[in-house]
Amino acid sequence: MTPFQKHTGLVAPLDRVNVDTDQMVPKQFLKWLTREGYGRVLFYDWRYLEGEKPNPDFVLNRLRYQGASILITRANFGCGSSREHAPWALLDYGFRAILAPSYADIFYNNCFKNGVLPVTLPDAEIDELFRRIEKNQGYRLTVDLETQSITDDAGLKLAFQVNPFRRECLLKGLDDIGLTLRVEDRIAGYEKAHRPSAVMYEPVDSLVSKDSQ
Repeated sequence: MTPFQKHTGLVAPLDRVNVDTDQMVPKQFLKWLTREGYGRVLFYDWRYLEGEKPNPDFVLNRLRYQGASILITRANFGCGSSREHAPWALLDYGFRAILAPSYADIFYNNCFKNGVLPVTLPDAEIDELFRRIEKNQGYRLTVDLETQSITDDAGLKLAFQVNPFRRECLLKGLDDIGLTLRVEDRIAGYEKAHRPSAVMYEPVDSLVSKDSQ
């Protein structure tokens, strides 16, 4: 997993509440065998018209937000089903950080496990960020996980809180597999110490011979 320490990027606004994972990745795309390629289908039903023609009314299709890597949105982001494809798609599209007032729990946890930082901010601060994005084309933010701060070039500075364990894992790029491999030697030692002793069995042929006597 790619570590996250500090990221500066263009910000895109998604001014909708209760955006669910079914809208992020519709069900017809859940059978792909790898994580790659999901960025193309992120918000599929909103982004495309018939024939995958870009919908000009959808915010991410606007020229001013092309290349955005920070998404700002509204409350209860990531609700719905528990599909991990949602953070896969966000990351594959190019988003490294999400800013919202609240998230669905499973989606929130899945983001940390896939290298995406979900930042929780009060509604008033989210409102202010939406205003700044609207007024400033090419609006960019710096999200710093080490200092737990968000800044822009106009003097804005916001603080956010993250669970220390999640923060440490994301700073070091450790997903569940990475965490397990850190104690690989201890696991191997445990397996060796608790390996069942070999049990000697008589060959089946000898047992049959004894029974026939």
